[in-house]
Amino acid sequence: MEFKRNRHAVYKLQYHLVVVTKYRKKCINKDILIRLKEIAHNLFEKWGCEVIEINGESDHVHILFEAHPQIELSKAKNNFKTVSSRYIRKEFEEHLKPYYWKPYFWNRSYCIISTEGTTVEIIKQYIEEQSQPEA
Repeated sequence: MEFKRNRHAVYKLQYHLVVVTKYRKKCINKDILIRLKEIAHNLFEKWGCEVIEINGESDHVHILFEAHPQIELSKAKNNFKTVSSRYIRKEFEEHLKPYYWKPYFWNRSYCIISTEGTTVEIIKQYIEEQSQPEA
């Protein structure tokens, strides 16, 4: 197991985040998923985190990421959902019109799990095997 270090800590913190579309609408297509991957990589990198794997289906997205001890998970999750929702609603406005009449994209609910006790490879494989949304 390889640990990361900063000035005051040695750590290995990995999390599995699942976010779901509002009303579980099956509105994520291939283009939206590609854009969500770009947004996630950019945001998590900006926060000093690393996205290990990201994938999803037409109504939810899984993100496996590694974080430093100073990150506030609730703020990171909220920031990801807010920023990604804003970009997706703006860039895919026409596609989302049949699904939402208000400016929605993500459900308020989420799931975040520490990967302790499960190997990252098993979680990574599970995320990779998500059935991709169609174009």
